[in-house]
Amino acid sequence: MIKITLKDGFVKEVESGISVIELAGQISEGLARVATAGKINGEVVDLRTTIENDANVEILTFENDIEGKKAYWHTTSHIMAQAVKRLYGDSVKLAIGPSIDEGFYYDFDSDDKKISQVDFEAIEAEMKKIIKENLEISRFELPRNEAIELAKKLKEPYKVELINDLPEDEVISFYKQGEFTDLCAGPHLMSTGKVKIVKLLKVAGAYWRGSEKNKMLQRVYAISFPKQSMLDEYLQKLEEAKERDHRKLGKELGIFMTSDLVGKGFPMWLPNGFLLRRALSDYIMDKELKLGYKHVLTPSLGSVDLYKTSGHWDHYKDDMFPVMEMDNEAYVLRPMNCPHHMMIYKNFLHSYHDLPLRMAEVAHDFRFEDSGTLVGLERARCFTQNDSHIFCRPDQIKDEFKAVIELILDTYKDFGFKNYKFRLSLRDPENKEKYFDNDELWNKSENELREVLIELGVDFYEAKGEAAFYGPKLDVQVISALGHDVTLSTCQLDYQLPEKFELEYVDENGDKVRPVVVHRAILGSLDRFVAFLLEETKGNLPVWLAPVQVKVLPISDKFIDEAKRVYEACFNADLKVELDDRAEKIGYKIREAQTQKIPYMLIVGAKEVETNTVSIRKRSEGEIGSLSIEDTVAKIKQEIENKSL
Repeated sequence: MIKITLKDGFVKEVESGISVIELAGQISEGLARVATAGKINGEVVDLRTTIENDANVEILTFENDIEGKKAYWHTTSHIMAQAVKRLYGDSVKLAIGPSIDEGFYYDFDSDDKKISQVDFEAIEAEMKKIIKENLEISRFELPRNEAIELAKKLKEPYKVELINDLPEDEVISFYKQGEFTDLCAGPHLMSTGKVKIVKLLKVAGAYWRGSEKNKMLQRVYAISFPKQSMLDEYLQKLEEAKERDHRKLGKELGIFMTSDLVGKGFPMWLPNGFLLRRALSDYIMDKELKLGYKHVLTPSLGSVDLYKTSGHWDHYKDDMFPVMEMDNEAYVLRPMNCPHHMMIYKNFLHSYHDLPLRMAEVAHDFRFEDSGTLVGLERARCFTQNDSHIFCRPDQIKDEFKAVIELILDTYKDFGFKNYKFRLSLRDPENKEKYFDNDELWNKSENELREVLIELGVDFYEAKGEAAFYGPKLDVQVISALGHDVTLSTCQLDYQLPEKFELEYVDENGDKVRPVVVHRAILGSLDRFVAFLLEETKGNLPVWLAPVQVKVLPISDKFIDEAKRVYEACFNADLKVELDDRAEKIGYKIREAQTQKIPYMLIVGAKEVETNTVSIRKRSEGEIGSLSIEDTVAKIKQEIENKSL
């Protein structure tokens, strides 16, 4: 007999060699019916996997466990690939088909048969046949040479390449269902009939292995559920997400545009977008000035030697744009601002009295992101960072880190953000080549950041392996409308750059010692911040951020002169105002202003001229009454000053 410790701590004695599905059946028949995979001592496994020794075991389900969902979706990706092969045969080659955060995709190479949404109905119908056949799913392993021979026999060149690239000691496994066999690590469900509801969502282009140097494949996205009601709920959420997508809102509201001729990943900011960016830049710079930050401006280029000195060249050059050779010098577009700021600090003598020195910049940066990862403003190849580097003494680290967290919390309060999480990103001690080598400093810095978070009472979770190569960091994570886990703000501790650049200050004993650097970006990338802001507000920006705060609407041509007077009063009060003097009906003008998400509409007609007032209409409330022009301007100005949401 062996002892099985279940998730709730209950210890159950069972026969050695029991399978996960048999264990689930002993716990309850209902659990066995909905089980999708198991977890033995932290490793996710198939339900047929046997348990030979004492172990901690979890039974995973679709509804309660993300790993349970992934096993369900991964199985469905094989069902989709099998359906495509049945329909189109060897004209379609299989690449990869993983589960993702919501559903799954499969990449197909189909030169002769380009899969489009027109084919979705036929593919879904074939998938339903495979589900109805309830084919048993089995796993088998092969030595490397036999695995390659099988992939060649199946006429799947991408699988051959994947097998060749696997480490020598990697277990090579396949899954078989009916006539279909695919290279896969698993886990999978026990039979195709366990999948109930399937839905193909979209098809997109994707380069093999994410590299533009490789062939463009067709990526078919899909999802599956145990119940129709779950699919209905998901599709409704998807429609809502489409309405919130910052790419859609950015186009409708005149925030930004893209052009294939300009290049992928290079958004261009339109007048409304520029005004929004300027409002954000002014906002954060004003906050920084009040907290003692000094602003600088540095070039968007740097020499290769600068990045070799910083260490970024060894760790980051694949994400940089190609080197430019000029006058026997090698330059690159900068991917970050740290090295430039180090050089500014190094240019001056510093005493311990001078620290902390808080240096900030709103800076343009460039990173050569893979084209397949580009998403509007959320992930671009050129972007603007609200960046800062704090040079401090070791005894000041905790206070500076605490002040940064408080600034983040204060900023998010101003924007009304509530759905975010703090992630303490730590190194992975098992992967030391990825990080600078000093166990003592790593342990010290990780503990200091953890202590500050606990002292402030901030909820956070830890992520091993997510630290920067030079130190631990705190990331603020949000979920975009597209379901992406996105980093908005960061705060990072760095002992390495001061060493690399030989930075110094004179301590109280007259000795030259190294400062510590705190990297921080409160708004992070302004581009990504705008993307999240648009999605979070559905484009209904608060009046203090709106590119157009007020629109003056004369009811007819007779009232244009009075409307111009209202416009001038607003303009002279530094409100962002527009006058709609077109010969259109007032209802049409109101609807258009509402569509443009203008916070305030000031309507001028006979009654308003007679009483020397304007009728006020708010985007969020409709008509709210009439006031004099002076009182109206004062009301809006007060709302802007208070940063009302």
